[in-house]
Amino acid sequence: MSGARHAVKPPVTVAGSGSNADDADLPAVMKSKPILVLGAGWAGLAAGVELAARGYSVQVLESARQPGGRARCVRFGELNIDNGQHLLIGAYRETLRLMESIGLRESDIFARTPLRLAIRGHGQDLDLASLPLPSPMHIGGGLMRARGLSLRQRGAAVKMAYRLWRRKFALAEDCTVAMLLEHEGQNTDLIRRLWEPLCLATLNTPISRASARAFLAVLRDAFTGNRGNADLLIPRTGLGRIFPVPAVDFIEQRDGHVQLGRRANRLLIEDNRIIGIETGDKTVLADQVVLAVPPVAAARLLQPHSALAGTAERLFQLSYESITTVYLHYPEEVRLANAMLGLIGTHAQWVFDRSLCGQPGLMAAVISTDGPHTLMENRQLIAAVSEEISRLLPGGPSPLNSAVIREKRATFACEAGVDALRPEARTPVTGLWLAGDYTATGYPATLEGAVRSGVQCARHIMDNARP
Repeated sequence: MSGARHAVKPPVTVAGSGSNADDADLPAVMKSKPILVLGAGWAGLAAGVELAARGYSVQVLESARQPGGRARCVRFGELNIDNGQHLLIGAYRETLRLMESIGLRESDIFARTPLRLAIRGHGQDLDLASLPLPSPMHIGGGLMRARGLSLRQRGAAVKMAYRLWRRKFALAEDCTVAMLLEHEGQNTDLIRRLWEPLCLATLNTPISRASARAFLAVLRDAFTGNRGNADLLIPRTGLGRIFPVPAVDFIEQRDGHVQLGRRANRLLIEDNRIIGIETGDKTVLADQVVLAVPPVAAARLLQPHSALAGTAERLFQLSYESITTVYLHYPEEVRLANAMLGLIGTHAQWVFDRSLCGQPGLMAAVISTDGPHTLMENRQLIAAVSEEISRLLPGGPSPLNSAVIREKRATFACEAGVDALRPEARTPVTGLWLAGDYTATGYPATLEGAVRSGVQCARHIMDNARP
């Protein structure tokens, strides 16, 4: 999709790491030593947009042939589909602010609806919706009126929500989500039907390992403050067109450069300061570098440098969770009862009707983390998920076409205690910054976490540039 619009450009380079090249032969952008961003995922592009919007010269290098990182588009027959279905919420304020700053209108790219969770499974349906009441009563009232839960379960959920609100959703010490829920008196059935699906959707990590602190950070932002924070934002178009492609255009329209198919091989550091990077057999000089690549790639670049070896070691200790998305294409008139449905007791955990994306009849079934599906061949998994979804559709039709996308390292495992491994944006090397959803944002591996990290790096750079 985006590769046709943004052809790979040769980077602005200087032979060698010195300054012997004739300045007259260099573009003006190099004379001012542009800020170099490595990685055109959501974190790197967020940093680039924030800097470009304030007049800084930005150069972005991306190893892939399209921007977007792990939230990108792929081909499926004649359609562009996402490599995994994403859902945003109204609390993703930095993402929404950045989109607005590059001229995107929320109503054009998202369908915003008040929170509604519809979860189905073995006749134990659950329906929960926020109410038109001031926050946080909109959620408390919604829990008390939730269909499919007993009065005792609703009461237990509301009491837990109230206690967490009183504590500002803070924990003195991290623990697993399972431990938190047990401590808060949530019974097994309530956990299985409400809290576990929510945890998987937000952290992509099973409750037996998931970080309660990160889970509460999302609940805090979604369920407190403005009532609209809990709204669901369902993309109307593919992920690339929501932010990555417009962000690239924004940077380039402000004399920045985004070069695809260009991988950084080595960081150049002298006297504990960044002076540039090596890419292929070329050198790109820069005294400010934002390293916005996946954690394993970041660790490999950091490891050779003694001041950064400790950070690299922590990054190598991160573990990862997979996400599998099964796409099923039905006739255009086929619709789900809701744009999004949760499922329990099935391979598929969430199903999205992509009619809102301009793709009528296309269903995206999402399976978080590893499980029995991991060992199934694609055709077996398609058959199993197709049978599960057919029960939700009038007449139980069969799909016309199907595809499976498996992202084995879709997110870092947001486990209890993972904060000890997550690095800050600032590194011990002057001018070198880290961005990515895996950094110390306090958030799990979400698009909002990635964007926040990139914006944070940009603001550090601007703060340091002030006299």
